[in-house]
Amino acid sequence: MSHLFPTYARWDITPVKAKGSYLTAKDGKEYLDFTSGISVCNLGHAPDNVKTAVEEQLNQFWHTSNLFQIELQEEVAKQLADASGLDLVFFGNSGAEANEAAIKLARKSTGRTKVITFVDSFHGRTFATMAATGQDKIKIGFGPMLESFEYITMNDLDSLTAALDDNTAAIMFEVIQGEGGINEGNAEFLKKAEELAHQNGSLVIIDEIQTGIGRTGKPFAFQHIGLNPDIVSVAKGIASGFPLGAIIGKASLAEAFSAGSHGSTFGGNPVALAAAKETLNTIFDESFLADVTQKGEQLHSLLEEALKEQPIFKKLKGRGLMVGIELNEEAGPFLAKAREHNLLILTAGTHVIRLLPPLTATEAEIQTAVNVITNILTN
Repeated sequence: MSHLFPTYARWDITPVKAKGSYLTAKDGKEYLDFTSGISVCNLGHAPDNVKTAVEEQLNQFWHTSNLFQIELQEEVAKQLADASGLDLVFFGNSGAEANEAAIKLARKSTGRTKVITFVDSFHGRTFATMAATGQDKIKIGFGPMLESFEYITMNDLDSLTAALDDNTAAIMFEVIQGEGGINEGNAEFLKKAEELAHQNGSLVIIDEIQTGIGRTGKPFAFQHIGLNPDIVSVAKGIASGFPLGAIIGKASLAEAFSAGSHGSTFGGNPVALAAAKETLNTIFDESFLADVTQKGEQLHSLLEEALKEQPIFKKLKGRGLMVGIELNEEAGPFLAKAREHNLLILTAGTHVIRLLPPLTATEAEIQTAVNVITNILTN
């Protein structure tokens, strides 16, 4: 009997070791991991430089509290601010906590209460972030949702203009919807949405929890479009698997998050920050990001060539090493088939296979994954 709540549809795999792009199970099988812990292990499993940094911090101190001056917080905050073009950082422990902080900050700084989000979005599973999410399936059974969230259709300007009003604190969106199906926002629409929001006195919150930290070939996905957000939420890939989330915001918002207005006991933990500092040093390097872009182009090209004539294949979606393969039938059954061939992959929505390989994956590993995917989709 398990003593765990059955909140996850677990696979029949028990990990005992993971390194680089590979995960080894208790039964001895080795898997090529193109899930990266759902876009968390962006440098692969257990990168040596991050491990060394964590060990050094473990030998100093593990936790004090946020009453103390913690130099690592300042250092990692500067890395995030410099890479995003924003100014100030608040640290939490997860993506949901980051989005909670973003919502609180937007409401407090504007004095307004409504937040506009997109259909098929995913922002977390706490009560506020669940309410912010534009997918009914994650809300079933929990009773009335928190009020003051309104959902509009991605790339539909009319629905946005109809929703914007003088009580709108912010619009909140993913540039590429991860859980919702690898749905990419149109650049023209997102730029216009930002313009209209700012004209209305509303803030722009961009959820970069899955798309950020190099996943799309830039530090943050919004930089492909040249957007100017007020708040950016990050987590997942920020610390190579150690629990850490953050919001990055404009300096003009500082007063709303004054002392006592928000907090987190474990947010900005020094061990997680040691992992983050080394992770960001690697990923935010221009040559590293250029390599991610090249690998993303390779993966897209190989998949397009292998699948373009197959009846099951509809289209490729995504950017960089965040790739969706949209099918003409449900994608779920193909995950088990891939595991039979020692490849770990995900779904996004009902009809999309989602690939989130480590940003350090080799060309040979990418080719291996494409071969397996081609096999399971065509046989």
